[in-house]
Parts: sequence; C-alpha cells; structure tokens
Amino acid sequence: MNPKKTSIVEVSIMYLFITITSIAIFYPLIWTIGMSFNQGTSLYSSSIIPENFSLDHYRWLFSINSDYLLWYKNSLIVSVSVTVGSVIITSLVAYAFSRYQFVGKKNALYIFLLLQMFPVMMAMVALYVFLNMIGMLDTLTGLIFVYLGGQIPFNAWLVKGYIDTIPRELDEAARIDGAGHLRVFWSIVLPLAKPILAVVALFNFMMPLFDFLLPSIVLSSKENYTLAVGLFNFINDQFANNFTRFAAGSILVAIPVAAVYLYLQRYLISGLTAGGTKG
Repeated sequence: MNPKKTSIVEVSIMYLFITITSIAIFYPLIWTIGMSFNQGTSLYSSSIIPENFSLDHYRWLFSINSDYLLWYKNSLIVSVSVTVGSVIITSLVAYAFSRYQFVGKKNALYIFLLLQMFPVMMAMVALYVFLNMIGMLDTLTGLIFVYLGGQIPFNAWLVKGYIDTIPRELDEAARIDGAGHLRVFWSIVLPLAKPILAVVALFNFMMPLFDFLLPSIVLSSKENYTLAVGLFNFINDQFANNFTRFAAGSILVAIPVAAVYLYLQRYLISGLTAGGTKG
C-alpha cells in the first residue's frame, strides 16, 4: 500500500472514531433535550422529537409548586464557595510547596499523593460521623468544608507542578526590588498561574453541581437539597414518574457550567499552549 492510500485509510479511521464518539456523546444529550419538551411525565411515551412540543415542564420548574429554584440556589452557593475557597487555599499551599523548604515537605507531598489513591466512598461514614459531631450535618456549610478538604491534595499537586515551571529568577528579581513573600506571590506567581487556576476553578465549580453521592448522605432536609439530590427525587419517590421534568431540570443545570467555561476559556486555551512552550 502506497503512502497516499495509507494516509487515506488513517484519515478514514480517524473520522470513523470521531463519528462514533460524537454519537455516543450527543445522542443521550439530544434525547434529554427532546424529552424535556415532551408532554406527560412518562419515560416510555417520550420521543426524541416531541410530537406535541410543550414548555410545561420548564414552567413548572419555576412555579411556586416546585423547589427547583431553591435547589438551584443551594447548588450555586456551594459551587461558588468551593470554587473561591479552593482557588485561594490551593494556590497558597501549592506556592509554599513549590518555593520553600521546610520540615516534613517531602512526607506531606507523599501523603497528598497517598490520599488520592483511596476512593471517596471509603470516607463517607467517617465524614458523616465527623459532621454530626461538630453540628454541621445537614448544612450547606458542612458540605462546603468537605468539598474543600477533599480537593486540596489533588489540586495542590496540580498547581504545584505548574508553579514549578515558573522561573525562580522572577522571584529573585522581585525580592531584589524589595518585594516580600506575599508580594511575590500576588504580583509574580499568581498572574502567571492563571491558566492552571482556571482549570482548578472550573473543576471545583462543576463538581458540586453534578455530584449526587456526598450531598445525598450529608443533606436530609428538602430545603437544603442541591440540584442533583432534588432532581433524583423526581424519579425516586414511590409514586414519582417525572422523567420529563427531570430532563428539563437537568438541561438547565448546564447553563452556569457553560457560562463559567466560556468565561475561563481564554485561560484554559492559554494554559494548553503555554504548557508546550515553558521551560
């Protein structure tokens, strides 16, 4: 087989793989969108192209009979708090591990790495007991603290690796000009680390919106539910069969994630390109 035919075969295989992957990704999404515009509540009577187009389910979500807006507010409170807190804590921790030498630094990094090897499921009982002991069970504050603590090891490793690529000569030059530790961090390191911090912010914003397992264990009051737990009750209650409402509510969850992604897109792209030219 000559090089031209080989190239055609390779390109054909590539496009076939992209097509199959696209179908696997977009087919469930299209079904969910179509289901949200179907009348009725049954999953089996719904179709990917609605026979009778209706906005009833979206209207119901914003009606006084629904707690959807309350759950949406709770999820945004948790997501924004976790995002801001995680970026602040992670950047400070990663900067300390990247730039300074102190007793226990190597062991602490090993502990961070070790903690990432254990699944979250193993800590659920301990987290439940701990939150109950400190009086933060069934509260959004307790949920925020758990998310913050759980993400520090992974995020710290991620950001530390990026800060390591920032030349130390910039720090030294700033200190010669009289800058202190905090000034170097704020004016030199933090602006250069924006791409990786944007990645951390995006991941930490998405996780509380989509996570179901942890909120379902920590939260028990309906008024404290996040979106994932609240929407699950649409189809989990004994007499519930609200699959179309569930679909409508799921589609709306993507709006804040898309907005944050579009806002951080320039940093994400610059982070990918910078990663190939640093060093």
